[in-house]
Amino acid sequence: MSFHIVAFSGNANLPLAQEICNHLGIPLGRANVKQFSDGEISIKLEENVRGRDVFVIQPISAPANDHLMEVLLMTDALRRASADRITLVIPYYGYGRQDRKVEPRVPISARAVADLLECMLPTRLLTMDLHADQIQGFFRLPVDHLYAAPVFVEYLRNKNLDQPVVVSPDSGGVERARFLARQINAGLAIIDKRRPRANVAEIMNVIGEVSGKVCILYDDMIDTAGTITKAAVALKEHGAKSVLCCATHGVLSGPAIERLRDSILDEVIISNSIRLDPSKKIDKITVLSVARLVGEAIRRIHNEESVSSLFL
Repeated sequence: MSFHIVAFSGNANLPLAQEICNHLGIPLGRANVKQFSDGEISIKLEENVRGRDVFVIQPISAPANDHLMEVLLMTDALRRASADRITLVIPYYGYGRQDRKVEPRVPISARAVADLLECMLPTRLLTMDLHADQIQGFFRLPVDHLYAAPVFVEYLRNKNLDQPVVVSPDSGGVERARFLARQINAGLAIIDKRRPRANVAEIMNVIGEVSGKVCILYDDMIDTAGTITKAAVALKEHGAKSVLCCATHGVLSGPAIERLRDSILDEVIISNSIRLDPSKKIDKITVLSVARLVGEAIRRIHNEESVSSLFL
C-alpha cells in the first residue's frame, strides 16, 4: 500500500477502523477527538496530511449528532491541512430513514445531512447498505455504495442450511432479499404488513412458501426490533421450521435487546458497521466483520480501480 494513504477515525467505531487499517497494512492515523466541558467537539489531527489520500472512517451512529459533528470538523481540519483527497467512509448513514416527505411540514433529513457533509468539501463518499438507494442522488460528489451481502453469503453458506428461504420483512426490501437468495440458492418470500385502521395491530401476510423451511429474514437494519420479531412470529405461524435474521446495521435502540432475547428467532446476524455496546451482547447475536470488504473498497478507490466489481 502506498505511503500516501492515511486513515482517521472519530469515536463512533474505533475497533472497525483499526480492523480496516490492519487489512490495508497501514497504521490508524493519530487524532485527538474529544469534547470540551460544554459538550462542543474538539478535533486535532496529529499526522501530516499535506498531499495525502485521506479516508475518514466514521458511522453516524448513536449519539448521531456527536458523531456527525466529528465527521464535519475532521473533514474541515483535513481540507485546511491541505489533504489531496478526502473520502468519507460512513458504513452507517444516520438519518437515512428520513429520505422523503411522508407528511406535511417535516424535513428530508437524509438530504439535510448530505448537504452538511458536502459543505465540508470532501472528495467522495463511501457508504454501505443505505436505507434507500435514492440517497446517493442527494450528493453531487461521487458515491460508492457497498453491500454487506457477500459477508452474510459466506457465513450462511458455511451453515449448510436445510431448505433456506430468504424473507423480506416488507415490500421495499425485496431486491435486497432477492440478491441474497440468489447467492445462497434459496427461495424467496415477502412479508406483507397492513394496518387496517389507526390504533389497530398490524396484520402480517406471508407471500411465498415457508412451511417446513429455514427462514432468513433479511433487512438493512434492526432498530427497536419490533418489525423483525413480529415477522418471525408470522413465519412460525405459517409453518417455518426455524427463523434467523440478518441485518447490516445493528442500531438496537430502546427495547431491542429485550425483544430479541425473548423472541422466537434462533439467531440474529449483524455486521460491525455500528459498534455493538458490550452491554447489548446476548447469545443470539452474531457479529460479522465488514472490515475486509470496506478495506478492499478503500484500496480500490486509492488505486483508481473498480469498486462495483466487488459485487459481480
